[in-house]
Amino acid sequence: MHFINSHTSNIRLNFILKALCVGLITGVVVSSFRWLAELAGNFSLSIYKQVGQNHWLLLVLIALAFVVTYIVSLLMRGDPNIKGAGIPQVESQLSGFMEMDWHSVIWRKYFASVLTMSTSIFVGREGPSVQLGAAVGQGLAETRHYSASQRRILIANGAAAGLAAAFNAPLAGTFFVMEEIYHNFSPLVWITSLTSALSANFISLYVFGLGPVLPINYQNIFPLSHYWQLLLLGIILGLASRLYQIGLLKVPGMFDRIKKIPWYYKSLIPMLLVIPIGVFLPITLGSGSHVVLNISHVMPSLTVLLILLVVRFVFAMISYGAGVAGGFFMPILAVGALIGAIVGNLLYSANLLDLGFVNNLIIFSMAAYFAGISKAPFTAIMLITELVGSMRNFMPLAFVVLIAYLVVDLTNGAPIYESLAERLATFKQLPIFKGRNEQVQIPVYAQSLAEDQQVRRVEWPQNSILTTIRRGSHEIVPSGDTLIVAGDLLIFTIPSDASGEIRPKLIALTQFLTENS
Repeated sequence: MHFINSHTSNIRLNFILKALCVGLITGVVVSSFRWLAELAGNFSLSIYKQVGQNHWLLLVLIALAFVVTYIVSLLMRGDPNIKGAGIPQVESQLSGFMEMDWHSVIWRKYFASVLTMSTSIFVGREGPSVQLGAAVGQGLAETRHYSASQRRILIANGAAAGLAAAFNAPLAGTFFVMEEIYHNFSPLVWITSLTSALSANFISLYVFGLGPVLPINYQNIFPLSHYWQLLLLGIILGLASRLYQIGLLKVPGMFDRIKKIPWYYKSLIPMLLVIPIGVFLPITLGSGSHVVLNISHVMPSLTVLLILLVVRFVFAMISYGAGVAGGFFMPILAVGALIGAIVGNLLYSANLLDLGFVNNLIIFSMAAYFAGISKAPFTAIMLITELVGSMRNFMPLAFVVLIAYLVVDLTNGAPIYESLAERLATFKQLPIFKGRNEQVQIPVYAQSLAEDQQVRRVEWPQNSILTTIRRGSHEIVPSGDTLIVAGDLLIFTIPSDASGEIRPKLIALTQFLTENS
């Protein structure tokens, strides 16, 4: 027993060291990307500030849109996998439905996203950061000739590190991998992803400082007597989240019907549309962090808030539909913050809420709106907690997140990144076979005996029948050639009277074992 425990510790230490390398490299890559993206965005913002006095600068902005579109189109034609946010591509890759060239992704996604953000378009750095981190993990695994299972773990570690470095949010990066990519809390993936996220965050903090990304005044504890308002807010955010999901899934089809413009040039549409918005409403330019900070410090009128909400909501649809190389984490948070500010403004006007609590609603709404769209509540809670640098209102924040999540669930909403991944790969969807016997559900952990094995090659216990493989929200009726991957949920039919004997054997095949290095 002592030997087994020692062997287990050695295996985990080996994986942790690999994860540490992935995190440090990702931290350097994403921190440099983040620095350049901010520099590029500030460049165009400085031009917008001078347009009022120098109208000829509009020509510079128009020329910038055309030049950026052309260069980015060359990069996307060279590798279409850099199109869009990047997170759906990573999720599809880890599910085994697509492959990516890590060399190409790293440099093409890096420069395409920096150039895109130089136009101050409404996209964020987090999606590209996750894809860059995943590519780093893949690159390390392939150059060192690691197994497919180890390669998948390092890709997940890189994704966690990318999000951590983008937002100074290591816990959110770790939870994101567990909830959104692996769909279970595998101990090995958990500890290695946390290692990568912390090491990447160390680099990010060294470059950008120790302060939170969104330093919002958030000192007042939300009173229990006002929780009915949080219930109302959660319902509103849940419905708004579902609407956002529907929009993101439908708008790309509208752009597909524009046949006269090649797909790689369609990003020109939002890049030109953002110019008049920037001239008349410069507060809303960029990913959305400036919007959140501005409304949390000086509350605009209800009319301005409504205009900002409509503009950012609609423009988010246009940007994604056009395939712009950029993320939408922060744009989602900005829309959520605006909804919270509007509800807070209305409650304050009706003398139902003190003005000092409006910032609370802004912060709660960011978390709940993101949780509703992504269906990743733990990630949302940790992300906002780390972004604002405070846990003083953890209970009301979690309450609003839960309500919004339940509303989306009741309206048949699915995790948005998983839904978007469906557009990149073909999933086999078949109903669950229901037998008369007891059904058991067993998750597949990384580095288990069943991982990366075809169904027919696993020595399943006698009298157990594998009826369904649940991969995310998709259900697959397995054949002998179906490949099992980490994160799958295996559904077996077994005799009820033999459950105590068969279940431990199934768990032994699907959980991390010391014998399987």
